[in-house]
Amino acid sequence: MLRKTLTLLPPRRRPFSSSSSPKPLTQLQRFSFESSLRNSLTSHDSDQAWKLFRSFAAASSLPDKPLLNSLITHLSSSLHAGGDTLLRHRLKRAFVSAAYVIEKDPTFLEFDTLLTLLQSMKLAKAASPALALVECMFKNRFFVPFDLWGGLVIDICRENGTLASFLKVFKESCRLSTDEKLDYMKPGLEACNAALEACCLQMESLTDAESVIELMAVMGVKPDESTFGFLAYLYARKGLKEKIKELESLMDGGSKRVLYSNLISGYAKVGDLDSVSDVVLQSLKGGDCSFCEETYCEVVKGFIESKSVKSLATLIIEAHKLEALSTESDKSVGFGIVNACIDLGFSGKCILDEMDAQGGSGGIGVYVPILKAYCKENRTAEATQLVKEISSSGVQLDVETYKALIEASMTKQDFVSALTLFRDMRETRVTDLKGSYLTIMTGLLENQRPELMAAFVEEVLDDPRVEVKSHDWNSIIHAFCKSRRLEDAKRMFRRMVFLQYEPNQQTYLSLINGYVSCERYFEVVVLWKEFKEGKAKLDHALADAFLNALVKGGFFGTAMQVVEKCKEMKIFVDKWRYKAAFMEALKKLRLPKLRKRKMKKVEFLDAFRNWVGITT
Repeated sequence: MLRKTLTLLPPRRRPFSSSSSPKPLTQLQRFSFESSLRNSLTSHDSDQAWKLFRSFAAASSLPDKPLLNSLITHLSSSLHAGGDTLLRHRLKRAFVSAAYVIEKDPTFLEFDTLLTLLQSMKLAKAASPALALVECMFKNRFFVPFDLWGGLVIDICRENGTLASFLKVFKESCRLSTDEKLDYMKPGLEACNAALEACCLQMESLTDAESVIELMAVMGVKPDESTFGFLAYLYARKGLKEKIKELESLMDGGSKRVLYSNLISGYAKVGDLDSVSDVVLQSLKGGDCSFCEETYCEVVKGFIESKSVKSLATLIIEAHKLEALSTESDKSVGFGIVNACIDLGFSGKCILDEMDAQGGSGGIGVYVPILKAYCKENRTAEATQLVKEISSSGVQLDVETYKALIEASMTKQDFVSALTLFRDMRETRVTDLKGSYLTIMTGLLENQRPELMAAFVEEVLDDPRVEVKSHDWNSIIHAFCKSRRLEDAKRMFRRMVFLQYEPNQQTYLSLINGYVSCERYFEVVVLWKEFKEGKAKLDHALADAFLNALVKGGFFGTAMQVVEKCKEMKIFVDKWRYKAAFMEALKKLRLPKLRKRKMKKVEFLDAFRNWVGITT
């Protein structure tokens, strides 16, 4: 790679010259080239800057150190690159320039410049050039401290899936640190684990893995849980049970979570499902069972691909027996396995069915992922049915799961499921019912289902965990009035008063508006009488609603009662607002006939006329 890319530079002799060696630059030429190079970098003219560098190389020379580093940094930068293709082209030039400098005089290359180049290679996912650059450094004995570049090269190789190619430079760094006593070239634990990862996970080479372990011992690098984990994976893949026992003995007292995860991964890859189960159960006994989703997915893949659903169900049952009662549902083995089933597109319900067939239990955790999936897919009826099965088995769901199911049911307008779930929730010892109660009431109100709201409120009246309040009755009355179901609204109003819930301004406003919408003005007169006997206070909005309705209906005597009440309570009433309504109502009355038969009503009419300021 290095030899190939270096051909981008001209041969080290002057073209068209009979001499075999390049002709050095004069002081004037050097000054001119450097001045032009500086201007090219300032104007971001990469092509011109590259040509000028080639001119220096053709004369087997280099520009001054700051200028040279500025050039390589410029070529390495993604700024002003104009696209991936151009970026890679400039990066290639930066690599060639750096390699040439290292061969020519590495003291000219600043560490920061080298790091900028490697960081750009990381962005470009250029693993081969990065490794070639390090090899060029070694070849020319340009020893940059490992800590400065090692992590970057590891990241580049790992992201490209070529971590095994890092082994060569890793081993050379180890040799330099031990044989040549260059302590700053010693790879640390992270680098040693990266080399081991390559040997165990990519190459699956026992010989290479053990050679890395030997190097760690020579350099005095102490292994950690990741070190043991990589070896555990390889030993499981190779079926080396004795080696695994040695690892476990070396880890006495430390966490074995990573070790167990890697053992599971290794056993699952070779289809040794009995060993997978053994490790899971062993981890529970040791208190280190907190596997990640990836590990559970590997477990599930292994069992499902081997058509061993029965064994998978058995594993959940046995694990549940070992789990502490305090284990959170989403931390249980059952949850992890069933959740992985769903993530991988397998049926979690078939695992439950198999567990039922075996007469075993996996705890609440096995149900939660399935219920969440049902919610996500709006399969609320199936979720509700499963909840019934859960309850009948004696297992209690947590409040959050109930809430999520009820919210999903209301979103889908599956009111039957929502109410069924709430009933099930009430039958448990759950104390927090208020949130779900509000969710259902709000959803029913938004969907104009006052009859369901009324039935729901009646159902929970005596439950102290809910606390039905006046505003709940108001919501039902409002919904009935909006639907023009006034008899139902009146019935709910009577029920509300009977149960000693105090009607308030909102209660009366909803009823007045409902009566006006159906032109049932006499009902407003009756309502005013009840209002006067109640505890609700008259305010401006309510007075306005009463007056509008009573004037439209021609009930001027009652209207004047409202006016008098407003005077008493010092509520301002803009009488001019009612002139038009009064004149409109007057058209419908046969005054001559009225004056003969109903003198009292005429008196009220005249009183109201005088109040609004209309002269006869």
